[in-house]
Amino acid sequence: MEQTRMLIAIVLSFVILLLWQKFFVPETPVHKKDSTQTESATNEAPYKKANESTAFQGNQQEEETVEQTVGTSEPAKEIAIETDYFIAVISEKGAALKSVKLKNYKETIQKDSPLKEVLDTTNPHGTLLCSFNRNSLPKMATAVYRASVSTEKIVVSNENVEIPFVWSSKTGVVIEKRFVFSPKSYLIDLVVNIKNGSENQIQDQLTVSLIDAIPNNPRRIGHTGPSAMLGHHVTQFDMDDLAENNSISGKINWMAFQQRYFMTGLLPEPETDGTLRFVSGFDKRIESQMSLDETIIRPETQQAYVFHGYFGPKNIGVLRSIGKDLDKVVDFGWFSFLARPCLWLMNFMYAFIPNYGIAIIILTVLMKIVLWPLGNKSYKSMSQMKKMQPLMAEIREKYKTDKQRMNQEMMSLYRTYKVNPLGGCLPMVLQIPIFFALYRMLYEAIELRHAPFFGWINDLSAPDRLFHFGVKIPFMEPPYGIPVLTIIMGATMLLQQKMQPPMGDPAQAKMMMFMPVIFTVIFINFSSGLVLYWLVSNVLSIAQQYYVTKKTA
Repeated sequence: MEQTRMLIAIVLSFVILLLWQKFFVPETPVHKKDSTQTESATNEAPYKKANESTAFQGNQQEEETVEQTVGTSEPAKEIAIETDYFIAVISEKGAALKSVKLKNYKETIQKDSPLKEVLDTTNPHGTLLCSFNRNSLPKMATAVYRASVSTEKIVVSNENVEIPFVWSSKTGVVIEKRFVFSPKSYLIDLVVNIKNGSENQIQDQLTVSLIDAIPNNPRRIGHTGPSAMLGHHVTQFDMDDLAENNSISGKINWMAFQQRYFMTGLLPEPETDGTLRFVSGFDKRIESQMSLDETIIRPETQQAYVFHGYFGPKNIGVLRSIGKDLDKVVDFGWFSFLARPCLWLMNFMYAFIPNYGIAIIILTVLMKIVLWPLGNKSYKSMSQMKKMQPLMAEIREKYKTDKQRMNQEMMSLYRTYKVNPLGGCLPMVLQIPIFFALYRMLYEAIELRHAPFFGWINDLSAPDRLFHFGVKIPFMEPPYGIPVLTIIMGATMLLQQKMQPPMGDPAQAKMMMFMPVIFTVIFINFSSGLVLYWLVSNVLSIAQQYYVTKKTA
């Protein structure tokens, strides 16, 4: 009975967790605020320049260079920038980022797999587009910004390198988008400098956009899509609700678009008031817009805006090093306070034993040691219940027509033998938070992506499949094959079921026989890292229960 309650509790917890995250998790409230008007001069950073000419030095030679560049009819070219971490491509059309391929990650587990691309390369517009919210410069986002570099490939090796892209409107407004690359960072800094050479002041909100593809198969676990941090609150935007809830205002820390293991993000420097909007539906893409507070740029003055673009893995260590609480983009759910220490511990063990499968096994053993007293109490209660089964069977038979009297006699029996009927259930229920913490951690941790264990298990983030079949298997997501680890896990659950006290109710007994099958079906598409954890936990529980049962026999 105790094991029944425990398993039912876990199944119900799964359902409640998913439903709660879907319908009841509160979002950060939208804060209304007044726009502020600011003016500032350009702040030059001490970067190594890819070309010494820039648009805003104020001398006549550079003004002439700008006019000549803008007047040319040459087609927009693309420039590739290679750092230690990625290979990026920027197009002169819109001075837009078109591609970011990560050098330390691949698309698939195959040896000949291409590098991981974090952008939607089918997007003709690119990303990091700049415009004004009220369209003060209509062609600002799509104009051709000329790069004052002669080469089409730049290698960033020892020092930061900046590449300016310049466009001048017919009214005399000059826009410079200056990209800054560091050799050992996933950040791409963007300085937008606006010099108002027209006769009219510009009173508008600068908007920078990230454009991403809408995921074909939204995740059932965790979050995929846009999110943002304003103040101290992280808000996740549901893809299905963007038509009604697609904007938020306040002090902007960052906005991001998340995949399971990778993300694109934009961080203003410093944090500033503004509005974030998320627009979906065009060409199966979503545009994340960051509009800063309204600014006035008077004639013959200029205004600079600084942003940090992040294009890389959702690695907590890397994100934490950037600051601005960017690591909070990795969401481990309700039990994050347990999941994050578990992730740190797993990585700590990996530093000594470079196999994440073994690290998961050691982590599971450590968790079992911590929970050993709870397990002992539970199994002792089960052992006592098993001894009482003959007496309980007699009471059920004697009072089978009088349920009230049967319950009274049962309670009297519990008091006589000093047994708590929930004694075996409650310690197991208390372990559920740890299970969910590890469940989310093992699902979200990028460290497990393409991480091998042994044999056929060459990716702990994917379901285990021995052989690959071309035939579709019910309840199984592709690739189709034999889920060996999951089947073994189901067998351990069946063995655990056999070790429990016999059920008094035949209907409950039949239901319990199906529980291992149900859990095997549930786990069939889970990552092999999570299945490994559950399998090892089952084996340790069987050993502990056997030990306690023999000791109290």
